[in-house]
Amino acid sequence: MKLSHVLSLVFALAITPVGAASNSNQDQQNELKAKLAETLNIQVHQLQDSPVPGLYEALTNRGVVYVTHDGSKLFHGNLYDLDAGMKNLTEAAMAGPRLKMMKPLEKNMLVYKAKNEKHVVTVFTDISCGYCRKLHQQMDEYNELGITVRYLAYPRAGIPSANADEMEAVWCAKEPLKAMTSAKAGQNVKAAKCDAKIQEQYNLGTSFGINGTPAIVLENGSLIPGYQPPQQLLGVLQSI
Repeated sequence: MKLSHVLSLVFALAITPVGAASNSNQDQQNELKAKLAETLNIQVHQLQDSPVPGLYEALTNRGVVYVTHDGSKLFHGNLYDLDAGMKNLTEAAMAGPRLKMMKPLEKNMLVYKAKNEKHVVTVFTDISCGYCRKLHQQMDEYNELGITVRYLAYPRAGIPSANADEMEAVWCAKEPLKAMTSAKAGQNVKAAKCDAKIQEQYNLGTSFGINGTPAIVLENGSLIPGYQPPQQLLGVLQSI
């Protein structure tokens, strides 16, 4: 047999198991996604190997969960790297996907744009939340520091609720930015309906692991839960 034929045969034998393994791995992942959907009623957006051998990292509509490769064990919580200064690996895994997942809702954001824009943050907000109101009262200070603030709705009472209806009224007002200021000052906003996608905004926040407001998504996709004063937020942004 010619050397070229031998090499061709060896190459074919070498790559066949890889292809088979790849198909088997994909089948395993599809079965795992189906199991999670059936057992826990969660939708898996992305499934990949985690930093821990033997575990998958699943980005779902309820945040990140970790699942054993055989699908028998699951845990929900943050994973930290002890050798990297307690780096939050779970948060790091969410950063990139967050930016991508927010893109389709950019046209639905209420944007308070800084004239001399240096940074852009996206805030999941609720009109009745005390710290959300405090953040909004300082909007001019954020903008003066070059920070543009984009709002997405996260009605804490869930959907459907009177809270969600009130937030829809803000988003659907003739002048939404002014309506937001009025609502966060405790004033009533005239009821209105439109395709504001409040449900989609709320669902997005839930998939990010948000369970309270305000929640601030930074330019690199990382998430800060809770209120940040203007100067403190600027310092965080400058450190990225």
